[in-house]
Amino acid sequence: MIRGWTKWIGALIGFAIFGFVGGFIGFVVGSLIDNRNNAVWDEQYVNDAYSRQNVYQKSSTGDFAASLLVLTAAVMKADGRVLKSELAYVKEFYSHQFGVQKTKQHMNVLRDLLKQDIDVRQISHQIRYQMQYHSRLQLLHYLFGIANADQNVSVHEVNTIARIAGFLGINNSDFESIKAMFIKKTGSDFKILGITPDASVDEIKRAYRKMAMKYHPDKVASHGADVKKQAEAKFQELQSAYDNIKRERGFS
Repeated sequence: MIRGWTKWIGALIGFAIFGFVGGFIGFVVGSLIDNRNNAVWDEQYVNDAYSRQNVYQKSSTGDFAASLLVLTAAVMKADGRVLKSELAYVKEFYSHQFGVQKTKQHMNVLRDLLKQDIDVRQISHQIRYQMQYHSRLQLLHYLFGIANADQNVSVHEVNTIARIAGFLGINNSDFESIKAMFIKKTGSDFKILGITPDASVDEIKRAYRKMAMKYHPDKVASHGADVKKQAEAKFQELQSAYDNIKRERGFS
């Protein structure tokens, strides 16, 4: 197939079957497939049980925005209601990230997406091979931010984000770490660091250094100021968790 045509073919097929929204999703998925032709090798990252190399390629701003819209709609619909606080959160993020004019267009598409049934499997799988692992972690943080816009993350929202995380190839330890930043329970500080409460001081320090490298805001600086701002908030949650554990355990 001629490179660059996949997204248009996907759009035509999607439009023919599902109308405008189907065409939009077909275009997004096709764009991600086209982008895979220019893949480069990412750094190694450690999963729970093994290390592997993850292939990715850099996406255009348009593809990134469109991909986010599909997953955004899925999370907003998860609990059966769409709140003004969620819309405000998304609109503010898109305005900072993509500009006011483009955000108006994105919000119109989002309204249509919210009326549709969305299968996140295909789009998440494509994003998995399009986006570096640390960027996917930041994407997960953004999705939890939407769910927490009303200061309450429901079980349905958690389940939807967990499903997306699985398709994105995010390991369970990292998922629980980011989840614990938004859902505070006993032991949340240890979950943020990806360890158990019975971890030794040396294990705690090693876990903090590892997570600090993984969550450092500079890793997503290329995605724009607002993404970096969210990453800084995530990094601060990590720092606060570590400080709390140090006070509780009495070490420096």
